[in-house]
Amino acid sequence: MHLSKSKSDRLIAITPGEPAGIGLDVCLLANADLSKHQKYVYVADPRAMSERASQLKLSSTFNVLQNLEDYQPDAINIIPIALDYPVTPGQLDTRSGPYVIECLDRALKLCTSGDADALVTGPIQKSVVNDSGIEFSGHTEWLADQTETEHVVMMLVSENLRVALVTTHLPLSQVSAAINHEAVARTIKATAHALRHQFRIKTPRIAICGLNPHAGEGGHLGTEEISIIQPAMSACSIPDLQLIGPLPADTAFTQRNLLQCDAVIAMYHDQGLPVLKHQSFGHAVNITLGLPIIRTSVDHGTALDLAGSGAADPGSLVAAIDLAASLIGL
Repeated sequence: MHLSKSKSDRLIAITPGEPAGIGLDVCLLANADLSKHQKYVYVADPRAMSERASQLKLSSTFNVLQNLEDYQPDAINIIPIALDYPVTPGQLDTRSGPYVIECLDRALKLCTSGDADALVTGPIQKSVVNDSGIEFSGHTEWLADQTETEHVVMMLVSENLRVALVTTHLPLSQVSAAINHEAVARTIKATAHALRHQFRIKTPRIAICGLNPHAGEGGHLGTEEISIIQPAMSACSIPDLQLIGPLPADTAFTQRNLLQCDAVIAMYHDQGLPVLKHQSFGHAVNITLGLPIIRTSVDHGTALDLAGSGAADPGSLVAAIDLAASLIGL
């Protein structure tokens, strides 16, 4: 973010994601709930957005931007990226793969150039991107690669819970090998930095999950807690940072433990996120820590069966935009 900008000039770039999914729906449905103090643009195909608005029976005013100076506060502002085929809600097409990446690339360049101050992403169908011939494991990894960021951390945030992950989109069979001293220590440091500097918590308290059942049961059910996680925690021991654990993952998320921490670090995706999504699905936010830009995202997938029906809940997108706005000082 360019701190020299006035608040009224700070801009959020939004990519709706897979056009056959609910990304377009939630963007259009969220519009009425967004604060008028927030300035935001969609990077998308204007025709696809207009057609989806018609399918949803929404009366929307669109403004296709040739440059940012043409921004209109009372319209849905779109930086155009053309799709070369008509989108049918719920029907995937591999031609969307290059389009999705082009939208992401344009939005990222807006952020890295300073024209935009945060990126908010809608859901992507990873299989379609890969089937189109583009290797893609997820937003988090793609953004890290494009910004040449060596280590990023995925954190999901709800109203009263923050969960950061040491590993993200890996097959379970590969998780144990990916849990090493450096990965755990970097995740702790990135989480602590975000809690201090983005969430403005002066003395962060972070609970660390073990990898194995019962956090290894003293080495009888696995030794990663003793050989990797505890040494990494010790290496990150600094004043004004409280680290708790390693905790058994099955009890780390009890109310008593959560009251004693500002964030939980889980070792892998499905260790930490089911609890948060059970608690707040549809209203939680995915934030990528460690990037040179601020990036938030929805907590849900493309929900192809809901696309075009009007039944999609825009709550997570609204929350993602609101969090991005808060992080850039709006």
